[in-house]
Amino acid sequence: MRISVFGCGYLGAVHAACMTQLGHEVVGIDVIPDHVAALARGEAPFFEPGLPEILAEGLASGRLTFTTDATSAADATVHFVCVGTPQKRGENAADLAYVHSAIDALLPILKAGDVVVGKSTVPVGTAESLAERIAEVHPDVELIWNPEFLREGFAVEDTLRPDRFVYGHADTEAGRAAAGQLDEVYAVALASGTPKIVADLATAQLVKVAANSFLATKISFINAMAELCEATGADVTLLADAIGHDNRIGRRFLNAGVGFGGGCLPKDIRAFMARAGELGVDQALTFLREVDSINMRRRVRMVDLAREVCGGSIVGRRVAVLGAAFKPNSDDVRDSPALSVAAQMQLQGAQVTVTDPEAIDNAAKKWPELSFAASVDDAVRGAEVVLLLTEWSEYVALDPVALRGQVASPRIIDGRNCLEPAVWRDAGWTYRALGRP
Repeated sequence: MRISVFGCGYLGAVHAACMTQLGHEVVGIDVIPDHVAALARGEAPFFEPGLPEILAEGLASGRLTFTTDATSAADATVHFVCVGTPQKRGENAADLAYVHSAIDALLPILKAGDVVVGKSTVPVGTAESLAERIAEVHPDVELIWNPEFLREGFAVEDTLRPDRFVYGHADTEAGRAAAGQLDEVYAVALASGTPKIVADLATAQLVKVAANSFLATKISFINAMAELCEATGADVTLLADAIGHDNRIGRRFLNAGVGFGGGCLPKDIRAFMARAGELGVDQALTFLREVDSINMRRRVRMVDLAREVCGGSIVGRRVAVLGAAFKPNSDDVRDSPALSVAAQMQLQGAQVTVTDPEAIDNAAKKWPELSFAASVDDAVRGAEVVLLLTEWSEYVALDPVALRGQVASPRIIDGRNCLEPAVWRDAGWTYRALGRP
C-alpha cells in the first residue's frame, strides 16, 4: 500500500520507517528542509534505539522517501497526520497550528476513497472539526482517529508490536470501509492478535490523554507518598513494593523520584485540563492540578536535599548531575526534570556540570549557561555532591568505590531511587533519596 506521513518528528519518522518494515511504500512529508535532508540520508535527527537500522533498510529498499513537497503524497491512499501539538506559550492549551497546516497541505491532493488518519494527540473535538473541513472539499474522503501510544526509547517496538489499536471513525458504511483500509496497513500486527478497539471520534481522542493522565497520576501519587515517608521515616520503595503486589494497582510507574517530564505527559495533562474548562466540566479534572503540582514540587525538593547534604548551602559548591534527558534511552530534553534541577542549582550559586550519554547537544542548546561533560569521570571530578537524575543503565551500574576516588566529597542524591543504598553507604558515601530514610 502507498502511504504518506505528514510530520516527521519523534512520532512521524518512526511511524514512516516502521511502515516500510510492514511492506508498505511510504513518503514522509515535513516542512523543515534540514530535517528532511537528514532523514533522506538515513540520519535519525534524534536518538531512538533501533530507528537508524530500520531507516537505512527502508531507504535502501526504495520503499521509503522523505520530501518537503506535499504533492509527492498525491498517489498515496492512506495519509497519516503525525505532527506535534505543543503547549501554547503562556497557556495550558495545545497548539493545533501544525495539525491545521497538515490538513491544509492535504486538501489539494486528496482524492476519492483516500483515508486521512490522525495520530497526533489533540483535544477532544478536534477530529470532528477536521472531519468537517475535509468533507466540505472531499465528501468521499474519511477521517479516522488512531492515537499513538509510543514510549520514547521503545518507539520502534511499540509501532511494530503495539499492545492495542484504537480506531475512531463515523459509524457509517464509508467509515467502516475506511477502517478496512487501515486494517490493511496494520495487517501483520492484527494477524498476530493485537487487540483492536473501535470507537467514535470523541472516545478515540480521549484515550491517549486519559491514559497519560492516569500514568501521571500514578507517578505523582507515589511521589506524594514519598513526602509522607520523609516526614515519618518510612521507606517509599518498600511501600511501593507492598501496594504493587495488589493486582488492582500494579508495581509499574510506582517509582518515587524527581518526577515525570518529556514532551507528552506534562503538556497533555495541562491541555486536558484546558479542554475540560472549555467544555464546562473543569471540576472533573481539578485533581490533575495537584498531580502537576506534586510533580513540579519534586524538583524543588531535589535542590533542598542537595542543600541539606552540603551543610545548608550550595553556593560555590561543585555539583555533578548525571542525566540530562527526561528519561533513559532518549535524547529528549523537553521539560526534563534533570535539567530543571540543574538550572535551579546553578541559579542558586552552585557550579553545576551535567553529563548524559545521548542528550548533551540538545541540553546545551536549551541551557547554554550550564557546563557539560562528555563522561561521568569528567563530570564528577572534584564534585562535592553528585545527583543521579536520569536512570541510564550505566549510571545504575556505577562502582561506588571507584567513583569515590574521583570526587571531593562522597555525597550522592539518588533522584530516581535506582541505586542500592547499603552498597553506596558501605563504600563510604552519604546517600540520600526522595522518600527513603
